[in-house]
Amino acid sequence: MTQRSRKAFGILLTLGSIIAWLSVFTSVYLAFPPDLPIWILMPYFIVAGVGWLYPAMAIIRWMAKPDA
Repeated sequence: MTQRSRKAFGILLTLGSIIAWLSVFTSVYLAFPPDLPIWILMPYFIVAGVGWLYPAMAIIRWMAKPDA
């Protein structure tokens, strides 16, 4: 697979992984009781907000590999 085709496929993979991440964390958030204090919600929002970066970094690293 050439780098050009990896980048095209990687864009779709990145967008798909972000959409999947948002769907999972939104559905988990909607299952929380509505009156939770902010000090309980903040760690959840930090993990949900930063956690999508790890799969995205792996995809970007794969996309940036030079051609063989």
